[in-house]
Amino acid sequence: MGVNSNRVEHLLACNNNGSSIKIQAEIQMPPLEIHKVRLPPERTTLQKLRHRLSEIFFPDDPLYRFKNQTRLMKLLLALQYLFPIFQWASHYNLTLLRSDIISGLTIASLAIPQGISYAKLANLPPIVGLYSSFVPPLIYSLLGSSRHLGVGPVSIASLVMGSMLSETVSYSQDPILYLKLAFTATFFAGLFQSSLGILRLGFVIDFLSKATLVGFMAGAAIIVSLQQLKGLLGIVHFTNKMQITPVLISVFKQRDEWSWQNFLLGFGFLAFLLTTRHISLKKPKLFWVSAAAPLTSVILSTILVFILRNKTHKIAIIGELPKGLNPPSSNMLYFNGPYLALAIKTGLVTGILSLTEGIAVGRTFAALKNYQVDGNKEMMAIGLMNIAGSCSSCYVTTGSFSRSAVNYNAGAQTAISNIIMASAVLVTLLFLMPLFYYTPNVVLAAIIITAVVGLIDYQAAYKLWKVDKLDFLACLCSFFGVLFISVPLGLGIAVAISVFKILLHVSRPNTLVLGNIPGTPIFHNLNQYREALRIPSFIILAVESPIYFANSTYLQERILRWVREEEERVKVNNESTLKCIVLDMTGTYFI
Repeated sequence: MGVNSNRVEHLLACNNNGSSIKIQAEIQMPPLEIHKVRLPPERTTLQKLRHRLSEIFFPDDPLYRFKNQTRLMKLLLALQYLFPIFQWASHYNLTLLRSDIISGLTIASLAIPQGISYAKLANLPPIVGLYSSFVPPLIYSLLGSSRHLGVGPVSIASLVMGSMLSETVSYSQDPILYLKLAFTATFFAGLFQSSLGILRLGFVIDFLSKATLVGFMAGAAIIVSLQQLKGLLGIVHFTNKMQITPVLISVFKQRDEWSWQNFLLGFGFLAFLLTTRHISLKKPKLFWVSAAAPLTSVILSTILVFILRNKTHKIAIIGELPKGLNPPSSNMLYFNGPYLALAIKTGLVTGILSLTEGIAVGRTFAALKNYQVDGNKEMMAIGLMNIAGSCSSCYVTTGSFSRSAVNYNAGAQTAISNIIMASAVLVTLLFLMPLFYYTPNVVLAAIIITAVVGLIDYQAAYKLWKVDKLDFLACLCSFFGVLFISVPLGLGIAVAISVFKILLHVSRPNTLVLGNIPGTPIFHNLNQYREALRIPSFIILAVESPIYFANSTYLQERILRWVREEEERVKVNNESTLKCIVLDMTGTYFI
């Protein structure tokens, strides 16, 4: 027996003697109307398949704008679709340019020190981080649909690339091979990302749930921060492993290498950076304080080390950085050899992570300004900029949350802000590289720690605990997997838990016992509505999912259990014998 969307105004059932039992609502309802259900129009198998595929892969119907248009207009629309910059270029003016110049220069002050720092995190030469802050933003400004996304290297992708490649190849022992693998991994990351966009398979990244990402990001942030103790304490011989136990053992095992000079300088600038970050969080209008702090730290520490260069021999410095534009690196792509599988695996993992972060950040700021970001176009844009980056001495880049937040708060209006930032990096590459010679590594470590601290979202973890204990368990598994096993395996655990949770919800759908709200024809969950009353001799069950082979056996067993428990309750309370089961199939749209 079925129940309508208002949870019935009366129910009819038959007792054991064949007589009719009628439950009349307390309020007068109009007579029941019967509407004939029309059969769907007949369609061929090919038409059904075409409709189903279009619903799966083209839910937004991207070609609807081309209907009933002239050839010239179709060409213009195609250019606007492939290059979103054409959508707003005709309306661009000096007011927008002024806002974009201010925001572009602001994020450049953050991007330059972060680029150098994150390259060190990936065990790459610092100059590669600056290269990666020049070419990819230019590509994204042409292809991307977000107005506020600040493009460049990010901490998590840098950490994962560095940890995965360093397990097999050491940069210090074979720098050329390491660079080849890094550029090749970037190429495969871009190929994977753009393929997802072209094939409209963006739903793949949705398998990384919010809960698992919270745990993964927090675990990775702690590992990144502990790794920076090498720079903060001036340790020379440090472990290449990324688990928390060997990192802590290495820190305390090399106590004789600790340098008070590094300690004083590093924790001094770390306190300065964390203070500016706290100020900007408390007063968002002062966002520029934390945005300018990294570059200020680099300038001040460089001047300090230069002045005291004869007394600070234990403080490691960046050293000489080559001037000039990105050198081509297409000849360094590694497509044949024993390490090709490592490059592909690293590319896939970093590609998934960077794509997830970039799209999430883009959608976040698009929602604040009430415009839409096309996920598939973003995948193509991020993928193509990484492919181009792999051929111009860049490693994996995506949209950075810290850079995008600064870009948004600085008043960015369009993607031109990325071009302004890239122009500032270009000036740095051409003329300012000698100024970084005396920049101490310890201040780069402080910049990295400050950047990743924001990835530890304890409030989100607490909310998961309050809302869904299973989600919180997934968060913990991901967190401890990163801390005690490895970053790539921690990501694998996160994906596995997300998929397991999806399968659990599919195969174990929710079922509820409903009761009548007095004075109404409405039936609701007895556990949520205290005033809801049971109907004598009836049990009304709601099934809140489609029914198919994966959950049919479970539903049968669960309904029988509900019936058994109801019969026991009736017996204990001396109530009317259970005579009828009513299934509310309102939430069941497919059988």
